[in-house]
Amino acid sequence: MSVVDFAVKFFQDSGVAIYFSIAIMAVGLAIAIERFVFLRKARSDNRKLWATMLPVLQGGRFKEVHNIASGSEAAIGKIVVNGLERMQSPGRREDFDAAMEEGMMEIVPRLEKRTHYIATLANVITLVGLLGTIIGLIKGFTAVAAVNPAEKAELLSASISIAMNNTAFALSVAIPFLLIHSFLQARTTEIVDGLEAAKISFLNVTGRIRAEQQAASGR
Repeated sequence: MSVVDFAVKFFQDSGVAIYFSIAIMAVGLAIAIERFVFLRKARSDNRKLWATMLPVLQGGRFKEVHNIASGSEAAIGKIVVNGLERMQSPGRREDFDAAMEEGMMEIVPRLEKRTHYIATLANVITLVGLLGTIIGLIKGFTAVAAVNPAEKAELLSASISIAMNNTAFALSVAIPFLLIHSFLQARTTEIVDGLEAAKISFLNVTGRIRAEQQAASGR
């Protein structure tokens, strides 16, 4: 029996519940792929934009940094724009930090969006698989009650084997889903930590430059 034939027979023998599990798997995979692509792009865009802005920022060319940041869709651009716009009016470091934190509060939910659904779907598909197994066992015991006693053992064994297909399939999907969820969460945390590090670096660089400018103007 080929792999395709085995798969077809597996799903045909598993009852209606298996198709609900397949639908859940398809939704979960779509979310996982979309989140992976989004986070990968976000990570790459942030790194490229920060590498472009940092030398300009260190040179004290704030207007040029603002133009670069505002022209990018990268998350770090939004944070830098918030900080630069707040710098146009007098304030303490804490004020600039708060302005940039507003940008973080807008960005982080976008990074975390839909990722939690993958863990939820892992739990749901496990329960659907269990439900399919229970339904299969009920059908099996019902069928056994109506057959010749000599055939009961063989029929019951076959019914249990088929019913277990639902649980086996559900677990084979749920386990990878949980691993994928953990991976995406780790990637999201890495991006957020990178944004926090860039924010601190921005505050340190701009604070030093502003202090130098104030010292120069006071001479």
